[in-house]
Amino acid sequence: MQKPQFVENQIYHIFNRGVEKRNIFMDEKDYFRFMHDLYEFNDEDRVYNSSYFLKRGPRPIEVQPQYIKKRKLLVDILAFVLMPNHFHLILRQRVENGIVKFLQKVGTGYSMYFNQKHERVGSLFQGRFKAVLILKRAHFIHLPFYIHFNPLKLMPNYQSSTSIEDKIDFLEKYRWSSFPDYIGLKNFPSVTTRDDLLEFFDGAREYRKEAVRWLKERDLRLDKNLTFE
Repeated sequence: MQKPQFVENQIYHIFNRGVEKRNIFMDEKDYFRFMHDLYEFNDEDRVYNSSYFLKRGPRPIEVQPQYIKKRKLLVDILAFVLMPNHFHLILRQRVENGIVKFLQKVGTGYSMYFNQKHERVGSLFQGRFKAVLILKRAHFIHLPFYIHFNPLKLMPNYQSSTSIEDKIDFLEKYRWSSFPDYIGLKNFPSVTTRDDLLEFFDGAREYRKEAVRWLKERDLRLDKNLTFE
C-alpha cells in the first residue's frame, strides 16, 4: 500500500502487525509498555525513560502530575486499539513529518524493548506502517467504531446473537483501547485527544449510545448474510 503524503491537520488511519503475523504483545507488561511509548514518544523533544513515573492501577493509567512537562506534540492520537498481533491508530498530524517521526520512535523503541525482554532479534513489525488518509465524512464517522469493535474478536464464545450489552460490557473492560475513555471511563486519558470526536458525537453518553446502534446494525447485516446448508 502506497503511503499518502502526510499533511498537517489531516487525519489518517494507521495500522501495522507483527512480522509473519506473530504476536507483538505477549503479556500485560508488553501492552503497558506500548501505551507508555504512545504517550512518551509523542514529543518533538528528546525522550527520556520515564516509565517509573507512571502511576499504575486498575484504572486509570496517567503520568503523575509532578512529572508532567510541557510536550510539543507530533500528532494528536484520536483513537487507538491494541490487539495481540496488530494495532490501529487514528492520528492527526500536528507538525511537518510528525506522523513519520512519531511512528519511527514508537516502532524502534518498542521493538528494542520487546526483543530484549523476549530474547529475540530481527524485525518485530511487518514492514513499515500502513496509512490511509481520511477524507470522506462517512469514513470518519465509521472508523472509530471499526477500531473500537476490534476486541470483540477476542470475546469468549462471541457470535452475532450475543447480547449487545454483553458486547459493550466486554469493550468497556478491554484495557488496550480508547473506547473506555470515549464513554467516560478513565483508562488512558492522557494518551488521546478526544474533544473533537466527542463534540461530533455530542459527548461520552451519546458516543456509547451510538456504539450500541452500530453494533445492532452490524449484527443485523451479519444475520442477513448467514447461509444454512
